Parts: sequence; C-alpha cells; structure tokens
Amino acid sequence: MFHANNLLAYWQDYHVVWTIPFGWNLITAGYIEQSVHGVVVSTLGLLFMGKLLEPIWGSKEFMKFIFIVNFLTSVCVFITAIALYYLTMQEKYLYMPLSGFHGVLAGFLVGIKQMVPDQELYLLKIKVKWLPSLMLLLSIAISFFTPESATYLPTLIFGTYIGWIYLRYLQRKPESKLRGDPSEDFAFSTFFPEFLRPIIDPIASIFHRMLCGKSEAASNPQGYTLGGAPLLGSDPIEASRRRYLFHSFNIERGARALEERLAAEKLAAGRDSEEPHIDGNDRV
Repeated sequence: MFHANNLLAYWQDYHVVWTIPFGWNLITAGYIEQSVHGVVVSTLGLLFMGKLLEPIWGSKEFMKFIFIVNFLTSVCVFITAIALYYLTMQEKYLYMPLSGFHGVLAGFLVGIKQMVPDQELYLLKIKVKWLPSLMLLLSIAISFFTPESATYLPTLIFGTYIGWIYLRYLQRKPESKLRGDPSEDFAFSTFFPEFLRPIIDPIASIFHRMLCGKSEAASNPQGYTLGGAPLLGSDPIEASRRRYLFHSFNIERGARALEERLAAEKLAAGRDSEEPHIDGNDRV
C-alpha cells in the first residue's frame, strides 16, 4: 500500500529509483527543481534564451523542442543510471537526481550555437559556437571538486546531445518542408577543438550513416542532400535566413527600446518645464 509518507517523499525527491513505479517522472521531472537557486537559474535561462529562440522558431516549435529534449534527456539519464547500477551494483546510481530544467537549458545553448555561431560575446570575447562546449567543460571541472554537482552532469551532457540531434536531424523547416540542418558548421565535431576534428569526424560519420542513411536517401529526390553532403546553396540560404531573422529581431527590439527611452526623456523634459511655471504661479 502506498502511504502518505511515501507520497510526500515522492514529491520531494525525483530520483531514478522512483521512476520505476512512476513512469510519468520521465515527462514531469524536468519541470521540477529541488532548490531555490535551481529555480532562479532555470527561470532566468528560460527568459533570456527563450527571448532569442522563440521569435525565430515560433511558439509551437519552441514548446515542442522543450518537451522532446526534456523527455529524451530524462530517458537517457534513467537508462544510464540503471545500466551503471547493474554493472557496478552500487545503489548510489539508483538515487541519482532525475529532475531539473538544466538539460533543456543546455539544449537552448545548442540552438543559439546553430543560429549565430560566429557572434562574439562582448564581455567574454568568445564566439557563441563555443558556449555548449565551455558549459560542459566547466561542469566537468566543477564535478571534480564538488561531488554533488557530478550527479547533474549526465543531464547536461544528454541535454546538449539530444538538443543537437533534434536540431541536426529532426527539426522541420516549414518553408522548405525539410528536416534538420546538415551544414558543416553544425556538425558534431564543431563541439570540439580544431585539432580533434580529424579524429571525431570519422567516428561521427559512422553513426551518421547508421542512424540517418535512410532519411538521407528519402531526402535526395527533394534536392536536400547528395551522398550525405548538402547540396550547394541549401545551407548558405538557411544559415543566412536564421542570421537575418536573428539580427532583424535584435534591431526591432533595439528600435523599440530607443523609442521608449526617447518617449521617457520627452515626458521627463515636459515635467521639468512645467515645474517653474507652477512655482511662479504659487509665488503670485
């Protein structure tokens, strides 16, 4: 019998072991945070990164991305934890946290990398395309010093990878009725430094042919790919479209902010000009 104390513990802790009898955890866990700072980070990340991605993708595609990345990330973390438990017979893997929005936030970073890879961050002086890689590298480094943070590392890794898989192969382009982004600037090896790419590319191409060979064959009649390589003209057009939409949105937002600031200054100037007139009437 499932007692009230067990129910309370269930809501307080989303762990792998609780997912076995309650499969819906795989859907809901990503939207549950177990700490205040987790809520703050997830909320700010959703607001700032969503403000960049949602106008370009559209609300429906944005929500679809969140649902798919969250669900598949939870599934991958769950399977990994169960596999590690059976390999090592250590119960700590059954109590890995299976909650938090950080997997989706990692996927958002991949979306921004795809959209404006060569955009440079003003403060950090690095290009946007390195944000997912730096986030993972920093998370791995921190996990060596704080073992508690290591429990969240699988969610970040799988969130990044699932986000890339979805954007690379599954995201539908309404204007072209095609799926994914086959450009070389968004290949799996772009997450790694240049000197590692000759090693990563052959390995990635094997999995690419295994998993996506049929979809590429189906795309050939539409002129999307040819022998696994994108046809000339398709990728530059798509990349230019994304960058144009992104910069157009930023220009529109900047113009709106400028108009609001000018209106505020004009209103303040009007109030300042009225004050001497009021003071003069009071003296009379």
